[in-house]
Amino acid sequence: MIETYYGICFLVSLMLGMFYVYIWHKHYDIHISLIFVFVPINNLGMLLLARSENINEAVLAQKLTYIGACFLPLMLLLAILDLCNISLRRWARVGLFIFSGAIYVSILTIGNTSIFYKSFDFKREDGIGILYNKEYGILHTVFYIMIVAYFAVGIGVMIYSYFKKNRVSRKILYLLLMPETVSIIAFFGGRKIIGKVELVPAAYCFALVIYLVIIHRIAIYDVADTAIDTLVEKGDTGFVSFDFKMNYLGSNPTANQIIPELNELTVDKPLNRSIYLKSNMMRWLTNFKKDETKNKTFYVKDDKTYLVIISYLFDGRHKRGYQLVISDDTKNQQYIRLINSFNTKLQSEVAEKTAGIVEMHNKLILGMAAMVESRDNSTGGHIKRTSEGVRILIEEMKKDPSFSLTEKFCSDMIKAAPMHDLGKIAVDDAILRKPGRFTPEEFEIMKTHAAEGARIVHEILKGTPDIEFHILAENVAHYHHERWDGSGYPDKLGGDAIPFEARIMAIADVYDALVSKRVYKEKMSFKEADAIIMQGMGSQFDKRLEPIYVRARPKLEEYYSSIDAQ
Repeated sequence: MIETYYGICFLVSLMLGMFYVYIWHKHYDIHISLIFVFVPINNLGMLLLARSENINEAVLAQKLTYIGACFLPLMLLLAILDLCNISLRRWARVGLFIFSGAIYVSILTIGNTSIFYKSFDFKREDGIGILYNKEYGILHTVFYIMIVAYFAVGIGVMIYSYFKKNRVSRKILYLLLMPETVSIIAFFGGRKIIGKVELVPAAYCFALVIYLVIIHRIAIYDVADTAIDTLVEKGDTGFVSFDFKMNYLGSNPTANQIIPELNELTVDKPLNRSIYLKSNMMRWLTNFKKDETKNKTFYVKDDKTYLVIISYLFDGRHKRGYQLVISDDTKNQQYIRLINSFNTKLQSEVAEKTAGIVEMHNKLILGMAAMVESRDNSTGGHIKRTSEGVRILIEEMKKDPSFSLTEKFCSDMIKAAPMHDLGKIAVDDAILRKPGRFTPEEFEIMKTHAAEGARIVHEILKGTPDIEFHILAENVAHYHHERWDGSGYPDKLGGDAIPFEARIMAIADVYDALVSKRVYKEKMSFKEADAIIMQGMGSQFDKRLEPIYVRARPKLEEYYSSIDAQ
């Protein structure tokens, strides 16, 4: 039974170590990585000692166990120092490693000299091997002093950081305290608590679990620190980050200079602890949370105007919180005020000329779309029909307050719809005009039109002052064939990772393909098409758009019926 316990502890520590290797990232602290190496070695030694049949096997297992006993406390201490942003000089680190290594060398002499163990006996009791009647040498006392010293320094560092270092996460400190405390209690009092069984292996497994939680948490701070470092180099842009609970994660000196109240915040503490920041930043973040299009605001202080851009804080593809980028926009705002001071006639002339340019630009885009469509003998009228389908869906969405669509988004969406298949201009005629279904190889080539379309839209709209329309149109072309379940193309995005505008385009595009005649199929009835669309809600399409589609369905059927009647 006891041997089984040691075996389970070894397997658990080994699996936790393998999981750590699987999620490992180059930014992870090297000392934490070594902890995940030494714990399985320590637990293996415990298991082998329990299974030993003679004194030689027991001594060898004991030496293996002491690898962890000598180096794990040091790794824990160095990890605490790094996580608390306390720098230890290289010579000091090397000295500590040499000291721990020297202690372990003395352990290797067990059975040959008396500097660590003067004497000991071996027996098997209750089915496990035990070294007993151990008489300790002088270096064993030094070993105990080393363990206590590492523990005491680690606790001292955490206490100091808690009271003196606002940039150190309190949650991390609480988490660090748990494995440190449990390990030392298990090491010195494990046998006294439950007799013959060592609690150290289980305590070390617990420590590994806590360190997995810690590295998951510090991933946020790594992302924030990387962004802060980049902006610090520029020196003219402020950066502030918060998690989804509005807890403060960090800011750079530029942000602290622009908004001095940030200096009052402590890492991991709520934003609303500052009355001033609650009335500003909390309001900005709340508005962004309700409507992601409200990602820009202005902050006026003294004689300067700052532009604040709000976005998500990402860890890879995972959203972990919010980040605010603050830049001096004073000159730009002065220019805007100067422009606004021009007389009405000049504004009218500029608007008229601008409208002419925009109209010419739009006609050019529509002309290109029509040219692409003329090459594709399977989608005659597809651009016009899908554009009308998007318009119908948008009109229904505008009636639903839960979507909170801006007028600009709606108009941009309708304007961008004809551009969704521009990428087909790069597909060879032999494939594009094929009178039948594609082979798998041909379909792979056809699928390239999505990414190619995004590239073409990007080039067409490069330099346009309407950045929002540029991004929206590019997303529509690029991602309208992605599926909600992640099985679409070209990037196999899924769920909310698919831009919202592309999700709308997907419904209009597929609906038209179903109810329109193609060279390889007859058109479906409205009932058949509706069944397919409804079946795809939640797998191919965004489930949240289902009620919009249902309300728009009569108008879609009316529109397509009017086309057939012509």
